[in-house]
Order: sequence, then structure tokens, then C-alpha cells
Amino acid sequence: MQHVSPVREPLVTGGKTYHDITQDVCRQVEAKPNIRWMAALSVALFFLGIFFYSVYRTLWYGIGEWGLNKTVGWAWDITNFVWWVGIGHAGTLISAVLLLFRQKWRSSINRAAEAMTIFAVICAAMFPVLHMGRPWLAYWVFPFQNTFGSLWVNFNSPLLWDVFAISTYFSVSLVFWYIGLIPDFATIRDRAKGPIAKRAYALLSFGWKGSAKAWSRYETVSLILAGVATPLVLSVHTIVSMDFATSVVPGWHTTIFPPYFVAGAIFSGFAMVLTLMLITRVVFKLEDYITIEHIALMNKIMMITGSIVGVAYITEFFIAWYSQVEFEQYAFINRATGPYWWAYASMMTCNVITPQLVWFRRIRYSIPATFILSIIVNIGMWFERFVIIVTSLHRDYLPSSWVMFSPTWVDIGIYVGTLGLFFTLFLLFAKFFPVVNMAEVKTILKYGVDNGPTYTGHHGHGHQVTPAHQPVAPAIPASAPVNYNKHD
Repeated sequence: MQHVSPVREPLVTGGKTYHDITQDVCRQVEAKPNIRWMAALSVALFFLGIFFYSVYRTLWYGIGEWGLNKTVGWAWDITNFVWWVGIGHAGTLISAVLLLFRQKWRSSINRAAEAMTIFAVICAAMFPVLHMGRPWLAYWVFPFQNTFGSLWVNFNSPLLWDVFAISTYFSVSLVFWYIGLIPDFATIRDRAKGPIAKRAYALLSFGWKGSAKAWSRYETVSLILAGVATPLVLSVHTIVSMDFATSVVPGWHTTIFPPYFVAGAIFSGFAMVLTLMLITRVVFKLEDYITIEHIALMNKIMMITGSIVGVAYITEFFIAWYSQVEFEQYAFINRATGPYWWAYASMMTCNVITPQLVWFRRIRYSIPATFILSIIVNIGMWFERFVIIVTSLHRDYLPSSWVMFSPTWVDIGIYVGTLGLFFTLFLLFAKFFPVVNMAEVKTILKYGVDNGPTYTGHHGHGHQVTPAHQPVAPAIPASAPVNYNKHD
């Protein structure tokens, strides 16, 4: 007797078999690039060209090409740095935390989310290196004795904590991402026809043979890495928030920053995952693997973290009032009503009000609405970082040093250029690597009588019903459990 769950929607639709999954995912790697992929890559490369030219201007003429001044020494660059680090959070959350909690819906989206983490951290690392002014001396941030004598880093500096946190985060995320790719590389290796492709994927797959021992070790290593990576979800953005919280600047010196930044990072990270997944879903025709149910679940997480961020905004104002420190109170009044009121209004609208639309089922299950909402959320999270950094600096304790900040075209060019770098890397990844984790998706596939091998027979003597002679059961979805009937 077949039983279909009235609650859970299938995570793989379209009546897919194991062979179908392999075909659908490998087709994107094996086929020639389509026109949509080429058009997207051309746009990304154009913005990447803007990035290289803007970096050239910065290195040749110096940081004076940026809009910084004596009062606002941190602005556009650190805003983009924190924004990119936040975007990288969702990959580790989907991969590690949801794996430990046995959430099967992560299987279709974790590969792209992990790749997004790697590329976002690369983009984030560009900004502090360029802000040094002499990026060829960037190795000085690492704690080793250099050739000029006993010149060691300052371990009390929050900026050094960033170096440790982000390098650890990047390393663990990279290993976790690559370990998950190995079985799929082996699948592509076995299907490859050209000698170059076969050799390349053979090297990437590390001789994977798919034995029981290999799968056992694969699952063990995945769980260990997930356990190691889970604390990073909390620690990385906590340490980034301490860049601000350990200072004495009004608007920064607050203990709410660590949980507030972590919630905001997950919020913006899931928004970017949604943006990428919806594009990938259409470009590579993966509607049966990245389903409406996946999108709705991510929408729910985005709504929850957006609500947490909204509570943090209100708490900041309450603490400023409760502290009775006039400098702290003025910092928050200036945010909401000062010269940058438009940035604050954009932040509140995009991050607090707009995500509440997800309460409506029609919005939560709408692909166009979700795509627009994910972009709005990332715009709002960028404004959040801009508001925190610029409005706390541009009016400090001395009114004589008050000044306005506005970015130059080089500032904007570097930021837009990192978007080009990010999408260039992601498009190359999506073309040459399997964008969906075939091995994990196959573990959640359940055969039904309309697409899989159903066995039936008299008194235990079963035989396999071939697809051509299978009984038709239109009321049962393809992902329903297989029916092993021993008796009629």
C-alpha cells in the first residue's frame, strides 16, 4: 500500500531516477557553453575589467583616489568588506549546521552555497589589502618573524583577529567544499570522452572508486568538518563586529554587535543564495532539483533573521536612551534624522519592513517576488554597514571636525568590480564543476511506481516491472516511497 505524506512536498520533482540526476547535472559540465552563460560571463568580465582599472588607479596614485578624509578614515572599503564577509556566511550555515541537524533540503543547494562562500571571502579580502596602501607588504599581517628583525604583529588588535578568523574560515570552507566535490568529480571522470577532460577530472577526484570504505570515510570526514565549521558561523562575524565594538566611538561601543552582526550575516547570506539559486535554476534548467519548497524554506529563514535584525535596531536605540550618555544618544538621532537619513530609511525599509512580506504564502512561493526581495535585502544590508560606519564617524566629539563623506568613482569602481569578480568565479564554477551535489541528491530520491523499479509478485516470487509495462498511478508523485509488495 502506497502512502503519500500530506505535509512534506517532494525535494526532487519530475519523476527523476538516479540516471536522470547524473544526466541533468553532468550535462551542464559536458555540453558547450550556451548563449545565456556566455552573455552573463561577458557582463561579469566587463565589471571585472572595471575592477582591475580601479585597482590600478589605487595602487599607482594611492589611497587619495578614494573619498576618505581625516575624519572618515574608514568608509566605502570597510563597508564592502563587512558586506562580503556576511554574504559568505550562508554557505557554511547551509553546509555544516543543516548537515548536523539532518536537514535533507540542503542537498540541492549546498554546493552552490559553499562555492559562494569561497568567492565572497576572496572578494572581502581585497578591501583590507588595498586599504593598506602597500599591498605588497600584506604578509606583515601574519605572525612570523620577518626579515627586518623582531617586528611582530599586535595581538591586541581586532584587525589581527580578523586575519585569524577569516583565514581559518576560508581554509575550512574550502576543504569542506572540495571534499564534497570528489565523488561528483569521479562521476564526470568516468563519463568523460576527451583525454584532457578525463585526465583533469581524474586528478581532481583523487582516485575515488566509490567503495564502501571510501563512502564511510567520506561521511565521517564530512561530519567532522561540519562540526569544526559550525563554530565558525558564530565566530567569524563576531570577530568582525569587534573591530567596532572594542572602540570608544559612539554608535560602535556596544555589546549587542556580535549577535546582531551574525544574524545580519545569515540574513544577507541567504538573500544572496536565493539570488544565485534562482538564476542557476533558470539558466541550467534545474527546476526539478531547486524546487519551490527549497525557495520557501530559505524565505522563512530570511524572514526570521530579518526579524532578529529589526529587534537589534530597536534595541540599539533603547540602549542609547537608557545609557543617558549624550554622545551615544546623538549618534543614533543623527543616524535617523541627520544628513544620511536617506541611508537609514533605506536600511529600515529593506531589512525590517520588506522581509515581513514573506508571511504571505503567495509571496513566499512566488519566484519573481523572491528574486526581487533577495536583491532588496542585500541592498538593505549594504546600507546597514554604511550607516553603522559612516554616520558614527562623520560627526565625532568635535564639531570642528565634522565632515561629509562621498565616494569617488574609484571607490564605486572597486565595489562594482568585486561583483564582477564574484560572478565571474561563480559562472566558471557552474560551468566546469557540478553545481548540484549529485551524490547527496541521490540519497534523498525515493522511487515511485510511475518512474522507478517496483517489484510485485505472488507469494514472494517477485519480478521487476520494466518502465514500458509499469502500472500507471497518476495520484502518486514520483518521489513517493517504493512499494515492495510481497503479496497481492
